[in-house]
Amino acid sequence: MAEMGGPRLYSCCNCRNHVALHDDIVSKAFQGRNGRSFLFSHAMNISTGPKEDRRYMTGLHTVVDVYCCDCHEVLGWKYIRAYDRRQKYKEGKIILEKSRIVKENW
Repeated sequence: MAEMGGPRLYSCCNCRNHVALHDDIVSKAFQGRNGRSFLFSHAMNISTGPKEDRRYMTGLHTVVDVYCCDCHEVLGWKYIRAYDRRQKYKEGKIILEKSRIVKENW
């Protein structure tokens, strides 16, 4: 009988600090600064920077950069506010760039 492993999760590419669960992925169809990115409903062991308005392909958003709380690697950003009503589903969710995270327990 195979051993039961822990949950599938993602870790910081720099220090392997656990930052998100695979089950919290909302979408894999996002583009970040460095390529493909995932939209998560939750993240852990992160810190955030100051709020700022940024214009993305989908319009103007208020966001904060998201950092690994151990090594301070920039991992992505968190949507604070979406100005377009069609983008409101992003509010409170986190983008983690695929190039900045690694799979654990797969």
